[in-house]
Formats: sequence, structure tokens, C-alpha cells
Amino acid sequence: MWRNTQHGWGVISILFHWLSAVTIIGLFILGWWMTGLGYYDPWYNQGPWIHRSIGVLLLLATALRLFWRLVQPTPKAEGSRIEKVAAHMGHIALYALLLVVLVSGYLISTANGRGISVFGWFEMPAVLHGLPNQASLAGDIHWYSALALMLLAAGHALAAFKHHWFDRHSTLVRMVKPTHGQKRT
Repeated sequence: MWRNTQHGWGVISILFHWLSAVTIIGLFILGWWMTGLGYYDPWYNQGPWIHRSIGVLLLLATALRLFWRLVQPTPKAEGSRIEKVAAHMGHIALYALLLVVLVSGYLISTANGRGISVFGWFEMPAVLHGLPNQASLAGDIHWYSALALMLLAAGHALAAFKHHWFDRHSTLVRMVKPTHGQKRT
């Protein structure tokens, strides 16, 4: 139930998926909202601090998620050959964009050489800083890759609904209910 099988996702993969999805959407909304804050707004410093802290936690969770994905079997995809290839390429693009968003956010926040305080629990050190126009360039990459990630994630969700409602595949159900080692009918 905790681990993946060839027929479905385990609890750990399902939790990684949904917690990441909710966190990514929340961070995007918070990030967009922050861009409109004025200097004297009480959230001017608090919003970015929360955004950075959650972003670092998501980066760490994504590293764990990728490790888990490497050591676990991947359930067999449903659909035509083209759909299977598109799903595989789409997942690679989702992971790649997510990493670009997270790393560029880190590079924005550490451009001045200071680490990122994560809710005051620990500090993520500034490993790479002081590059020419680091914050500005990383900021542009962060914004556009976040937009691309949201668009691709929307397509991912639409594809899951298509498989569920039109094709009557178990693709969506498998990402909601953990497998118990047997094939679902």
C-alpha cells in the first residue's frame, strides 16, 4: 500500500503528488499576489518570507520525491502509444520546469550572499551568489517558468480528466487510491 506497483501508485507517491500540486498552486497565487504589494503593506516582507520558506521545503520534498520515483516502479500508463509518449514527456517537462522554478527562486533569494531562513527552523545557505544580474535574471526565469509550469500542470489535469471521463481509464483513480498490489478493474 505504501509502495508503487506496476498497477498503481502507493501512498507515498500519492502524497508527494497532491502535496506538491497544492503547494505549487499556493506558491504561484502567493507569488502573483506579492507582486502587487506596496512598500508600506504589512505583507511586503511577510509574504516573500513565507513564499521563500515554503519554496525551500518544496525543493527538499521534490528531491525526496525524485529519489522515491527512481527507486520505485512506475505503474503502466493507459492509452494509445502517442498518449503514453506524451504522458512520459509531459511528466519530464513538469519535473524539469518545477526544478527550474525552485532553483531560480533560490538564486533570486541568495543573490545577496545571505541564506534563506526557513520559518526560523533552519537556514538554506547561499551556495551560489554574486553573479552579474543574478537576482534580475533569475527573477525573469522564475516568473516565466512558473507561468509555463502552471500551463503545463493545467494540461496535465485536463488529460487526467479526459482519461477518467471519456476514456474510462483508471489513471485518475490510481492517483487518488493507493494500490494494494493487484490490478484494478
